[in-house]
Amino acid sequence: MNDTAHGIRIRPGGPADVTATLDMLDGAIVWMNARGNTEQWGTTPYSRKPGGVERVERYLTENAPFVAELDGAPAGTLVLDSEPSPQMPIAPAAEPELYVRLLVTDRRHAGRGVGAALLAHAVEETRRAGVELLRVDCWAGGGGELVAFYERNGFTPTDRFLSGTWPGQVLARRVG
Repeated sequence: MNDTAHGIRIRPGGPADVTATLDMLDGAIVWMNARGNTEQWGTTPYSRKPGGVERVERYLTENAPFVAELDGAPAGTLVLDSEPSPQMPIAPAAEPELYVRLLVTDRRHAGRGVGAALLAHAVEETRRAGVELLRVDCWAGGGGELVAFYERNGFTPTDRFLSGTWPGQVLARRVG
């Protein structure tokens, strides 16, 4: 559960992590907007989006959440599920899978490997579950930086999709 090379500790998450996760999501929106990206998650803080708080509460109680900590403070959240969100136009895989429903890091710790450590932990959890396929979807707009991040972390692009006008990319990683 520890990425000692980077001082990152990963632990199971839960309802007590809702506020920290919402703060990370709100901070990510501010950061994206400051870079000119208003398309990915919009401009409204996640904590004020209709259904935003409830979604995070559900993720942290009904799914498999994990929290990365640096110096004892939350620095990132990852949520795993057994399939894609039913709100997204993505078919479940034709085999057992784990699916990254949420990955967010505290922008104050950018560049410290928090997201990569959480994805490595997701790979471990997928293996531990006896599943060979880990998938994720992400925003495919802008310059493709987010897709490239997942590729650097061992994922391969599979299907592109549109959710309304929002361009998305599904990526997969074999862990068996």
